[in-house]
Amino acid sequence: MANFDDMKLAVEAMTGGKNTVLLDDVGLPSIMVPIAKLKNSELIAGASDNTHYGFSVNGVEKNAMYFSKFQNVVVNNRAYSLPLKDPKTSINFDSAVTACRTKGAGWSLTPAALWAAVALWSRKNGTMPRGNNNYGRDHVYTHEKGIPSNALDTEGRVQRTATGSGPATWNHNWLPDGIADMNGNIYEWLAGLRLMDGEIQLIPYANCMDPEVSMGVNSTFWKAILADGTLVDPGTAGTLKFDYLSSKLTLTTGTVTDDGSAGRSTGFTSIGLASGLTVPEIIKAMTIYPDEPGGDYGGDYRYMTLAGERMPLAGGYWYDAAGAGVFRWALYNSRSGADGIIGFRSAFCDLSA
Repeated sequence: MANFDDMKLAVEAMTGGKNTVLLDDVGLPSIMVPIAKLKNSELIAGASDNTHYGFSVNGVEKNAMYFSKFQNVVVNNRAYSLPLKDPKTSINFDSAVTACRTKGAGWSLTPAALWAAVALWSRKNGTMPRGNNNYGRDHVYTHEKGIPSNALDTEGRVQRTATGSGPATWNHNWLPDGIADMNGNIYEWLAGLRLMDGEIQLIPYANCMDPEVSMGVNSTFWKAILADGTLVDPGTAGTLKFDYLSSKLTLTTGTVTDDGSAGRSTGFTSIGLASGLTVPEIIKAMTIYPDEPGGDYGGDYRYMTLAGERMPLAGGYWYDAAGAGVFRWALYNSRSGADGIIGFRSAFCDLSA
């Protein structure tokens, strides 16, 4: 324990307490970023003072959530947040969930709600992170590079970069103590959100952090959303869905007409809205629809397939250029999808508090 105490004290001293080290139930460390509880009104203009959905588990508000500072590696089937590593890839959704939950109570695949809170915070504070979205460098600030962490591609270009090896502007707050690599490098699985035949479904709030809450295909914990924000059983009439209408992804409560034969993409700020529909706060707070349509979200894109179950990937990867970023989500993969552009990171909360 002395070595751990020294490591924890060193990390906290160097970051003024903005980073810490947490042990899993076999005593191995991960470097984490504590995120203090946020209100919707602190993130979205005109929103309520309700606590953001990413800071509530089973009806209990959490004063802080702990976000992996780095995209995770896997050691002995467990996820770890460590610097200057080649992040784990070619992992499917269920395996990523298991690698996090196996670490012990309170460990989870990062909830979509928590990722959304951090993304909104970064935008509010003018620090939307840059990153490895153009073969090892940022596509605009091309002098910003990370350290290559895997073999070059067949054309001699960099793909993945080592976790946290980029400059501070690749962190969510543009400071060395921030969360690294949320823009590009590799896509990251998120928990607690999916599309089912175009219908938007959630595990409410950050309840997916409870190990007793199943995220299986047929789990009864999944809920759909009515236009007023009420959570209801999937398949209820009038729930919010995505369809591909007028050549763009569109939020609607109607019947999904897209046949799902192809993936569909739309810039985040260009997502359509069905006539007469008002977007509820939960949809904005979860960054399913922009809280400021027409605002600057870094050119980030949304990509979806509107048939079957589709699980969320966030951030983009080394090829996505302007389309990558904290508001980049792709909901086109099934939960079994796994390849060299897909990884994940863990989060932690104290379930006893």
